[in-house]
Amino acid sequence: MNVIFLSPNFPYHFYHFCDRLQRLGVQVLGIGDCPYSDLSDDCSRSLTEYYYLPSLEQYEDVYRATAFYIFKYGRIDYIESQNEYWLELEARLRTDFHIRSGFDVRELENVKLKSRMKTGYAKAGVKTARYIIVEDSESCRQFASQVGYPVIVKPDNGVGAANTWKLCSDEELDAFFRDRSSQTYIMEEFVPGHIETFDGITDSRSDILFCTGQVMAVTPLDMLQGNGENVSYTQNVQENDLYEIGTRVVKAFNLRNRFFHFEFFRLDTDKDSLGKKGDIVGLEVNIRAPGGYIPDKMNFAYNVDVYQIWAESLVFDQNRSFPDYRFQSYVTHFARSGRNDYLRSAEELRARYSDKILLENAPPPSLSGGMGSHVFILRADSIEELWTQAGDILCHRDEGRRP
Repeated sequence: MNVIFLSPNFPYHFYHFCDRLQRLGVQVLGIGDCPYSDLSDDCSRSLTEYYYLPSLEQYEDVYRATAFYIFKYGRIDYIESQNEYWLELEARLRTDFHIRSGFDVRELENVKLKSRMKTGYAKAGVKTARYIIVEDSESCRQFASQVGYPVIVKPDNGVGAANTWKLCSDEELDAFFRDRSSQTYIMEEFVPGHIETFDGITDSRSDILFCTGQVMAVTPLDMLQGNGENVSYTQNVQENDLYEIGTRVVKAFNLRNRFFHFEFFRLDTDKDSLGKKGDIVGLEVNIRAPGGYIPDKMNFAYNVDVYQIWAESLVFDQNRSFPDYRFQSYVTHFARSGRNDYLRSAEELRARYSDKILLENAPPPSLSGGMGSHVFILRADSIEELWTQAGDILCHRDEGRRP
């Protein structure tokens, strides 16, 4: 089997995808914009061959690199990156080289454009927020008058909470129209809820080989607009309604041999247009591995190797290594902000939770807005223990202990 993996060096931990494929006898053919001499040893060892390009933005160069690999190694079975930014490049290469093991250019629109995602959610019987495509201020004013402020405005083809606006008045709407970029936006009614995700890996029949979920106590938008603090934790989706709902959504989007990351709102209050408190509302679809530390959290929570499961999906169309996976413990990402003075020092936390800390890291400044400037990932045996940990880790010196 031959697999082309785009940009295997970024983020750093993505070499795990290549490594697990190589261990299964796959020829892993990298194409990236990092000089070979600058690749980490982990990354270079995981590749059969690496084709360096000064930029992956020049499609003709990537096309020629792919053609070279086909000439040298024969038929390409998969083209992957697991990176949202390169999904369109993947699709274009599959289309031009007639590779049918993933989304082509036409199919990708259904899982890249937020407006098109709503059709897939509807097919699965999941409600989504009302919306319009942003064209002019008058139609947006009429929509806001219909659904009520606040409204959310975001790129129709965007990643995460980047370039997202929460507008609470006509004056803020006018400011958006003055400052917006030229890309296409959608405007949605505000959903009063928190985000819960459904994450996993499928086989060629869109059957789930592994799944779990995250509860985001702080939404990505609030984190970017706030002080950078965050709490998000794994949950046992097999024991709540997300398993059945998420399974329907996987089928509706026809995800084959894919890592997936679905985002839902769980309503914190009743909303007439969407449902009762506790109901699920569809938000976004991502056909790649979840970002940040979530793959590590998945592994810790279930005592599995999701990189291995993904590789076995491509090679065997099965989950051979962890077929009987079970939820073991809650695993929480606590993110501290560099702008806050915390009651407990990192040294105190290491001593207090020496048997619970699974990972500690300081993300680079370019990522700290969405991941925090100092991250602790801890294991907990109960929700109560999880929130006790939160009280210790995120308590500010000037506010006393958090509840």
